[in-house]
Amino acid sequence: MPRVDPRAVVHDDARLGDDVIVEPFAIVGPGVVVGRGTRIGSMSLIEKDTEIGEDCVVGHGAVLGTDPQDLKYGGETTYLRVGNRTRIREFATINRASGEGEATVIGDDVLIMAYAHVAHNCAVGKNVIIVNAVNIAGHVTIEDHAIIGGMTAVQQFVRVGKHSYVGGACRVTKDVPPYFKIGGVPTRPIEVNTVGLLRRGFSEDTLNKLRQCYRLLYLSDLNTTQALVRVRDEVAETPEIAELIRFVEESSRGIIK
Repeated sequence: MPRVDPRAVVHDDARLGDDVIVEPFAIVGPGVVVGRGTRIGSMSLIEKDTEIGEDCVVGHGAVLGTDPQDLKYGGETTYLRVGNRTRIREFATINRASGEGEATVIGDDVLIMAYAHVAHNCAVGKNVIIVNAVNIAGHVTIEDHAIIGGMTAVQQFVRVGKHSYVGGACRVTKDVPPYFKIGGVPTRPIEVNTVGLLRRGFSEDTLNKLRQCYRLLYLSDLNTTQALVRVRDEVAETPEIAELIRFVEESSRGIIK
């Protein structure tokens, strides 16, 4: 059975799984579903229409499932969905989506640190780390294993590729290709995310191929289209190279330069 502190408020329409803990002064609203073993921290708010997976942690003062900060929102039914084993730290905020039936989605095994904000209609993949005071605008996609450094701002509709690393205090206005590292002020590409990829078991051969791609995309006089032609011609295709090509080709905003 769930354990709910008598000073907490849980709506009759909320559903709490086995071994859920709701700490003092937390508020759990209507249409909220909380999976087994999740801890809802003191003074947190889960407003409504939010599903949280199993074995998650919602920190003190975090605010989840509130209305989107979107002038187009007209009160339609929308959702926030959080995966399993995700940790949302103190005073982080995550909004529901705008658009009837739409959802903001946070994947499994994500860490969202204190004071970070994830806006409406965002899609955050698995094993993502969002560091303290990051601000993520609406309709942003962050793919698996990406890391966003502290105090970074990510503009609407930007995509951040898998296994990429975004340094702290950046302003991200264009898509971040997978496997690469960006940072600095103004924000610019730096190199392949070598340390992160080695930690996740990528081979030195794969890293060398990605370095070839990086040189063609960023250290040559070629435009992006020309660089992709050279990548296809000169770099042996692997799943990682195919993913990088796909990501760049599908970028409607253009990749960060």
